[in-house]
Amino acid sequence: MTRRRRLTPEEEALWNKIAGQTAPLHPKRKHPADAAPVLQKPAPEPKPKQEIEPFRVGEKRTDTALPHDLSPGIGESLNAGPVRMDRKAHTRMKRGKLTPEGKIDLHGMTLAQAHPALTRFIFDSQAKDRRLVLVITGKGRSGEDDGPIPQRRGILKHQVPHWLNTPPLNQAVLQVSEAHLKHGGTGAYYVYLRRRR
Repeated sequence: MTRRRRLTPEEEALWNKIAGQTAPLHPKRKHPADAAPVLQKPAPEPKPKQEIEPFRVGEKRTDTALPHDLSPGIGESLNAGPVRMDRKAHTRMKRGKLTPEGKIDLHGMTLAQAHPALTRFIFDSQAKDRRLVLVITGKGRSGEDDGPIPQRRGILKHQVPHWLNTPPLNQAVLQVSEAHLKHGGTGAYYVYLRRRR
């Protein structure tokens, strides 16, 4: 609610002069003579618009806007995890110096086909005393991206690490890491298995 103030004598004289030059819209209505007109609080000045810095067509952007996809990729998540195996062996594995003792290719499989095949392969490999195996998922097909929300490529590529780190496979798996380029790069995973007890 706005606070009203009384007019000064100069303002009242000006008001009466202007009001005397106008014709009332509703002549039947009578205004009390003693009621002094009230001035409203002046409207606040509009804020100045933000200036756009001058630029030339073809000039490179200078702002550093973040990309839409803020969650880390699978490789970054796996690298950020703890190293549960021997560090020296882990470094050699990441550099592609260790040769996988077995591999499975999940290309072209659905999730329903890939999960049991992976489970069977991991437990069979552990039963054969293999330590390092390669799981090939592929990078995934690039589908049509016609929505505002970015979609990740390769459902198997994103699902396989989750399967390997949850029961029943996590009992057999010691470490999961993205493969070196010579073994498939981002389209494959090294899986380092625990020794059988």
